[in-house]
Amino acid sequence: MILIDYLIDFFSETRKHTENICTPLETEDYVVQPTADVSPPKWHLGHTTWFFEEFILKPYAKNYKVFDADFSFIFNSYYETIGKRVVRANRGNLSRPSVKKVYEYRSYVTNSIKKMLETTPNNEINNLLEIGIHHEKQHQELLLTDIKYILGNNPILPVYSNNFKEHEKENCKEEWLTINEGTYEIGHNAKGFSYDNELGNHKVYLHSYNINSKLVTNKSFIEFIKSGGYKKFNLWHAEGWDWVNKNNINTPLYWHKIDNEWFHYTLQGLQKINIDAPVTHISYYEAFAFAQWKNCRLPTEFEWEIAENLFQWGKRWEWTESAYLPYPNYTKAPGALGEYNGKFMVNQKVLRGGSIATPEKHTRHTYRNFFQPNLRWQYTGLRLVK
Repeated sequence: MILIDYLIDFFSETRKHTENICTPLETEDYVVQPTADVSPPKWHLGHTTWFFEEFILKPYAKNYKVFDADFSFIFNSYYETIGKRVVRANRGNLSRPSVKKVYEYRSYVTNSIKKMLETTPNNEINNLLEIGIHHEKQHQELLLTDIKYILGNNPILPVYSNNFKEHEKENCKEEWLTINEGTYEIGHNAKGFSYDNELGNHKVYLHSYNINSKLVTNKSFIEFIKSGGYKKFNLWHAEGWDWVNKNNINTPLYWHKIDNEWFHYTLQGLQKINIDAPVTHISYYEAFAFAQWKNCRLPTEFEWEIAENLFQWGKRWEWTESAYLPYPNYTKAPGALGEYNGKFMVNQKVLRGGSIATPEKHTRHTYRNFFQPNLRWQYTGLRLVK
């Protein structure tokens, strides 16, 4: 019963935190979708609820009655096994159901889960619940960064919250840390939750390398800009160079130059850039080009994992040089949950660490985040290796 009590508390805490993230929003903010990669807050609220209804309540709760039959179509994300769904780019067209209705849906499902756990607990349900909790935590991170993108593309650059400080400098000494060559173990091999893409504990051989104790700062990135870094084709991958020119990229996302001074949009509104804080909202292409400019490189995800206990991390997702691929002996889970990670292992780069948008009790040093190399609406930064 201790496990059940813990899971109920963990579940309740997670559900509440998602709603707390939305507290500063106006009703009009809940439906906006400026780009296909960003989902409206209302959709996040519904999708994280649908996950519990679809994977736990419908198959396991006796006499469960779905809240609304249309919601499986509306709030399914990418699960082909489940059935049809709204096209991702059209989530912003969902003016209905109302925000009020979605919150009613959340309450209905939350209470149904709690009731089920108190009467019919078992290990299979517990495991699914834990996955659902961490799935919602992933969406809390996405929700916060999606809110920032929504408000950051509003012409008046409104304040989300004066309490969310996102650009503080690292309080540590900058130095090059040496890792000796050798064979090291990679992957999750401990108690506690992990995703299937972290499993397959295996050995890798690493040559000796030096990794910087600090993330690259805004000051260094401004120097890169001033030196013409965005105009020197030889620093970029061909695909990155095409991306720069096609989209007229010349700064990190959210940067504005006003009266010859650098500002950026933050969740506290438009603010002057702290040059000593780590740079953020950059693509893999930009991270790679900056490293080339410094005659350095990005770490592989294995180099990052082996060195992580020597530096502070968790304020920025850190781009690595590693393609997102399965570990040895990786196997997908059966059924719809097998779609969670495995089918995305192509044309993406691994990020390690976490960010200020990552909720508590979620990330760990083996956690593998992954995105396409052009994306930068997450709190992405870089650490150098040589």
